Amino acid sequence: MTQLLLNVDAAAVDWARAQFALTAIYHWLFVPLTLGLAVIMGIAETCYYKTRKAFWRDTARFWQRLFGVNFAMGVATGIILEFEFGTNWSNYSWFVGDIFGAPLAIEGIVAFFMESTFVAVMYFGWNKVSRGFHLAATWLTGIGATLSAWWILVANAWMQHPVGCTFNPDTMRNEMTSFADVALSPVAVDKFCHTVTSSWIIGALFVVAVSCYYLMRGRHKRLAVESAKIGGAVGLVASLLAAYTGDSSAYQVAKTQPMKLAAMEALYDGGKSQPLTVVALVDPFSQPDYAAGGEPPLRLAIPSGLSVLATRTADGFVPGVNDLIKGGYPLPDSTAALSLKEKVRRGKGAILALKEYRELNAQAEAGTLGGEGCQRRYALGKQLQQDMPYFGYGYLDNAAQAVPYIPLCFWAFRAMVGLGVLFIVFFAAVLFVACRKDIGAHRWLHKAAFAMLPLGYVASESGWIVAEMGRQPWAIQDLMPTWVGVSDIGSGSVALTFFIFLALFTTLLAVEVNILRKQIKKGPEESGK
Repeated sequence: MTQLLLNVDAAAVDWARAQFALTAIYHWLFVPLTLGLAVIMGIAETCYYKTRKAFWRDTARFWQRLFGVNFAMGVATGIILEFEFGTNWSNYSWFVGDIFGAPLAIEGIVAFFMESTFVAVMYFGWNKVSRGFHLAATWLTGIGATLSAWWILVANAWMQHPVGCTFNPDTMRNEMTSFADVALSPVAVDKFCHTVTSSWIIGALFVVAVSCYYLMRGRHKRLAVESAKIGGAVGLVASLLAAYTGDSSAYQVAKTQPMKLAAMEALYDGGKSQPLTVVALVDPFSQPDYAAGGEPPLRLAIPSGLSVLATRTADGFVPGVNDLIKGGYPLPDSTAALSLKEKVRRGKGAILALKEYRELNAQAEAGTLGGEGCQRRYALGKQLQQDMPYFGYGYLDNAAQAVPYIPLCFWAFRAMVGLGVLFIVFFAAVLFVACRKDIGAHRWLHKAAFAMLPLGYVASESGWIVAEMGRQPWAIQDLMPTWVGVSDIGSGSVALTFFIFLALFTTLLAVEVNILRKQIKKGPEESGK
């Protein structure tokens, strides 16, 4: 790893990041719809189980058919995403594979196996198993998909906030010390809850949009009205839950990734009683001169809102970008924050200590290490324990490398939050009209539903942009910058596979959209009342 400090190929890093971002963005086009439709089809089949009406069976089978198309595409892109850790990020995988690999292995062995098993019963067991068993299979398919998301998000949360591990200088690997700390960290729990509830929004938007399509054409009116009611109810509950879990996630970000919060808010100079920015004139095409201090022009803010969000007190101190670089501000434990310069010093000390430790280990293996060498190796081990939390800072050359791209984080966060508020209003309107009036007569609502569906994906992808771009430059927060985790491969091969994947994923997306369009146009198979 120490060699990478000198031999890093900047082009390979850029292409590896671009390829991973491409795969993740395409993968996330499929996943939220899978999780959202799982709830919708489960509710529809529950209605069939209670009423025994063929209408609800036909409704459940229709949404299950669309679920299956999307599920298959999500699996294809997800497998490629996991393989990229080995091909493009082998140094990352070596450094933390003992920890990061555990939730991924559980996801593949347990969660994915469960959903793959019960999805077969769900599709082919309608006339072969009891209604109760089939209903259980439908819900377990959705639960399996959600558990898959849980373990993937546990792995991602660990990258954002590494816990439950210790560094072993003899193997140069981080090793897990507490599986519970990794699996149940507050960051992981909040990330899972926020991600899943936001996925339910996507499923609800899709169902409402398809229902409005039928209403505009005067087809399958009963299915459209009842599905719109279910979609509106699920969407409204999910939107409110997403707002609540989003607030909790932001609180965790303030505690564990303060630089991300500063970038989200374009907060250059922090302080007490910080207002929460609603909107400001932040140039989306260039990094602002945060070192000059001040605040973005034309800023509209809620008084003390950011302090309440980040500290749960109206007069709490929230550090800005410059505060995090200079250090010295008060921490919740009454100590003073380290400056970036001091973190870099400790990180470089850890890198040099690790190098010397390894050299002494080689001497010990050769039988040439004397008593003073043993004492020195013991002292280096102690130093590594103290300075390892800042190991990644040793690879930074300047303060600018520690600051995420502020415009992208700032505007993506506002797109996510603003659209989230819009969805609450939209689903409330859908539910009100569907339950109390003739929803088929409100064409304005139909057109709004068509517009909301792509906006749902914009909000979902914006959330991931904030989460991933906001933690830059870190592949693992404070422990490994992205350019250290990349594989030692040529940029040309990564660039080639980038364009291959771009063509492949675009084709898969076009195929899915075409299949979904045909299935929606075909409509449900109606077998009776």
